[in-house]
Amino acid sequence: MSVMVVRKKVTRKWEKLPGRNTFCCDGRVMMARQKGIFYLTLFLILGTCTLFFAFECRYLAVQLSPAIPVFAAMLFLFSMATLLRTSFSDPGVIPRALPDEAAFIEMEIEATNGAVPQGQRPPPRIKNFQINNQIVKLKYCYTCKIFRPPRASHCSICDNCVERFDHHCPWVGNCVGKRNYRYFYLFILSLSLLTIYVFAFNIVYVALKSLKIGFLETLKETPGTVLEVLICFFTLWSVVGLTGFHTFLVALNQTTNEDIKGSWTGKNRVQNPYSHGNIVKNCCEVLCGPLPPSVLDRRGILPLEESGSRPPSTQEASTSLLPQGPAPIDHLSNEMPEDTSTPEDMPPPEPPEPPQEEPPLAGRTSLPSWPRPPPPSKGS
Repeated sequence: MSVMVVRKKVTRKWEKLPGRNTFCCDGRVMMARQKGIFYLTLFLILGTCTLFFAFECRYLAVQLSPAIPVFAAMLFLFSMATLLRTSFSDPGVIPRALPDEAAFIEMEIEATNGAVPQGQRPPPRIKNFQINNQIVKLKYCYTCKIFRPPRASHCSICDNCVERFDHHCPWVGNCVGKRNYRYFYLFILSLSLLTIYVFAFNIVYVALKSLKIGFLETLKETPGTVLEVLICFFTLWSVVGLTGFHTFLVALNQTTNEDIKGSWTGKNRVQNPYSHGNIVKNCCEVLCGPLPPSVLDRRGILPLEESGSRPPSTQEASTSLLPQGPAPIDHLSNEMPEDTSTPEDMPPPEPPEPPQEEPPLAGRTSLPSWPRPPPPSKGS
């Protein structure tokens, strides 16, 4: 007999999250949907470093120092680790308001603004918040139905509000926000050093080979080196320039979004309330401050009502766990063959067994249950 066990399908929260993100590894990896440029980044880094380790490093380790490939490997591994950490992590997505929360916020806004006459534009939904003796405006997000925290913004590509939103970077395939900005900065910094390192030692390799066989012969024999030099040359300016720009922002404790909008350098000349007025303190806060945990709880289990499934009743669960019995008699009667045996072929019936008397038991205090014969009368 087979026993059928009912297994409930567990629905994780990442399966029902709104927005335009993709998840892998049961919600552990979170990225944007547009990942084509991210794959190009991986291809350029892996391809260039593979050529460098395969050709130039062996020659330079023998001619100059064995520390050259070791240091290059350390830079390569650190760059890849920070790239994957930036791309696969939650940048600081703020959960959207639940229906009850959204309705409460709407009632609160209506109570504050009052009834708007028909045909007139409603006032902007803004709350004032004070930070370091300075008023900061909290804007309402019509998509997420929340008042965004300070420095948060809604990413139009991922369709999520991100805390301390910096920008959406297609090269890493993710938004850059509060929870992955330090890894993004370390990635571009290490990538700049790696690019300069590979470019410089490629030039050294070509110079050493040219002393032996000539410059033109060296270029003909090492087409991979020429390709590496070209890639590094065109990559160097953008990566090093981007690193310098973000170093400037880190020193001021400012984001790319705030710099583009001119939040603290516009006509009003409003002072940045998040800056400590000290470069060292600003760098320590941005790069070494405590990393907040993710508020999405991507791998949490949704209740059955929210996941759209119905729990099996006790009767259904107990029935499914029982072994399957025989089919009903009326179904079996149609399938049983007819009895064609004759009375002569039937065996004689066995005589019934005589009833066995109960043996006497010592210390019996109760009478047997069957009827006993009546006592003899006095006249007999």
